[in-house]
Amino acid sequence: MILDNFLRILFSYFLGSVSGSMLIGKLRGVDIRTMGSGNAGGTNAFRTQGFLFAFFVLVIDILKGFLSAYYVSGDFGGGDFIGILCGIGAVLGHVYPIYYNFKGGKGAGTLVGVLIGLYPFGLLFSFVVWVVVLIFSGYVGLSTILAGISFPIIIYVENFMGGLESPIGFFSILMALFLVFTHRSNIVRMFKGNENRFEKVMILRKLF
Repeated sequence: MILDNFLRILFSYFLGSVSGSMLIGKLRGVDIRTMGSGNAGGTNAFRTQGFLFAFFVLVIDILKGFLSAYYVSGDFGGGDFIGILCGIGAVLGHVYPIYYNFKGGKGAGTLVGVLIGLYPFGLLFSFVVWVVVLIFSGYVGLSTILAGISFPIIIYVENFMGGLESPIGFFSILMALFLVFTHRSNIVRMFKGNENRFEKVMILRKLF
């Protein structure tokens, strides 16, 4: 059983290491790590290559998170530690991909896929937080951080699977802290006032 679970987690890491931006970039003949922010995630893909490119990148990144947490784990949304550990494996693979010198994205898209497999209802509320923060601030990084922080709050309020003392409750806190860590450069740029904004989505952009 221990070996079986270890292999599931390891496979999830290798699956997570498959980068959507690198795969789609290969088809187009571009490497977005040499463009924009240099990050291999969906936001940089959108800024440098446009909506369609970023859409397919996001689909791949979400899918690998979902497949790992739901199918590879064999947990099928049961909320056990194996599903969560496989999800973590996929996220770590995305952020530190073995195929690309351990330089990947920031993990948000893959985390979305993991949460679809673990707790899609809670993800819906976090998505609302993400949208609201984005249209008021224009900062994608800030929106992602606050959406991540909202997830353990939702689990606490809903007492899903036993609340924060459950495996998914523990994971939600770890996920929120990890998103803050992977977006630390965004935080620094926001404090310096040179973080990029999606001003077109800001409903109060004239005030900010």
